Amino acid sequence: FDKKAEMEEIAGRSLSASEVTEVLNGGLLTDSDGESSEYDGGDAWQGGGTSVFDPVLCELAYRWWCVRDGVVLDPFAGGSVRGIVAAKLDYKYFGIDLRPEQIEENKKQGKKILGDKHHAVWVAGDSTDSKSWEEAPIADFVFTCPPYGDLEIYSDDPADLSNAEDDDQFFDLLTDAFSHADASLKDDRFAVVVMGEVRDPKTGSLRDMIGRTVEAGQAVGWKYYQDAILLTAAGSLPLRAGRIFNGGRKLGRTHQYVLVFVKGSWEKANEACGSFYENDYGAMGDISVK
Repeated sequence: FDKKAEMEEIAGRSLSASEVTEVLNGGLLTDSDGESSEYDGGDAWQGGGTSVFDPVLCELAYRWWCVRDGVVLDPFAGGSVRGIVAAKLDYKYFGIDLRPEQIEENKKQGKKILGDKHHAVWVAGDSTDSKSWEEAPIADFVFTCPPYGDLEIYSDDPADLSNAEDDDQFFDLLTDAFSHADASLKDDRFAVVVMGEVRDPKTGSLRDMIGRTVEAGQAVGWKYYQDAILLTAAGSLPLRAGRIFNGGRKLGRTHQYVLVFVKGSWEKANEACGSFYENDYGAMGDISVK
């Protein structure tokens, strides 16, 4: 939020969430006159060179599918954004990630943005191992973004899902993580998983990451309830699209998938979340510029 406000002051214009993410990833900020300059986002949102999660998507997910002031579980907390946004909105957050160095970075970023006292907790552990869940609270919502297969390699740890030998092993491990998260999730609650499609580099075919993620959720008893498309910044894709298409009739990808599950009754889950009032949009607008 602070970075967005800082960028807008420098640029002299409003920026969309996708533009903010693109600037943080690419380091170039375009002002109201169309002039671009370098922008150093510092370490507030960076996570070891991996992509930055969309904070606006976090805000919407919490507002739409979590009970007010609820507890959020994140089995793949490989970045600080989901925890920071949860704490900003007065939710309690518990995230697990395999890499101790990433957890320390999350805590440092959390302290920098939220201060010393906040409701975001990050712990180092293996989300596929029940021992890592011993301190997990009973939760109202699961919100996570697992690795998109081996699209990004996050570590050399063999327990890291991005190092899975094949897709079968990847989804077996993903199902284990969902199962442990489900054990801490209350009945009649929602779970949201963000996933992207990935191509097999050998065959060129899509690996059905979305369908198999849905199957992993269903395997632990979650019902596949809703889906949505998250449009991401085009960046340099328009410049590359022709080459991509001519090289194999493949379309450039500028979206990810938001998969919504429900544990138990959707009617009771909806009731627990409460009515969504029009003035909640005002609250979202207020916090997005802080």
